[in-house]
Amino acid sequence: MTHLKRNKIGKFWPVPRKGTKYLAVPSHNKNNAISLVVVMRDILKLVKNKKELKRIINERRIQINHKNIEETNYPVCLFDVINFPDIKKNYRAMLSTSKKMIFEEIPDEEAKTKIFKVISKKTLSNKKMQLNLMHGKNIISDEKVKTGDSVILDLKDNKILKIISMKEGSNVFVTKGKHAGHQGKIQEIMDRGGKSIAKIISDEGKVNVWIKNIIVTG
Repeated sequence: MTHLKRNKIGKFWPVPRKGTKYLAVPSHNKNNAISLVVVMRDILKLVKNKKELKRIINERRIQINHKNIEETNYPVCLFDVINFPDIKKNYRAMLSTSKKMIFEEIPDEEAKTKIFKVISKKTLSNKKMQLNLMHGKNIISDEKVKTGDSVILDLKDNKILKIISMKEGSNVFVTKGKHAGHQGKIQEIMDRGGKSIAKIISDEGKVNVWIKNIIVTG
């Protein structure tokens, strides 16, 4: 499926529910991303149509996370960076407090990195550790990292620059659920019915959020 009816798209898509009947969906990560053509044409309004985007892609004038891409339907996920090397502009995908994906222009230095949540870990046959990160990304590392922690990666060489632990006092960003788009600090981590809950002091006040719905940022 390459297209979806406009009224069926994810609630985090910042596009009107009325307009052309269909919109292009991402080639993968369909539930967590917006297709690049929709971002470029309907949100950032940097191209007029798919043909124009395809030309820019072929000319290597656009990258995602400093990697050349081939598809107009390439998925753009939360915290991804869209790079325009020739004009030295970068946009990071963020989430607003209204739960809509937005794109903030960021400087070149900030565009070199991306934060990832560690979803799970796996020990390989060579005793190396494979870290399974958000959005389906995997890396091999010798670093001591726990599931739930975050890692900041250098996007050009795929190396971990910093590990941020999931613990009391850590700053967090809520990525899903009722409080998505809000930020705060973990006051307490609790277990309720087999589910880990973080009590957060946020810009909304004190709220309880599933650990699976937050990412530690500092």
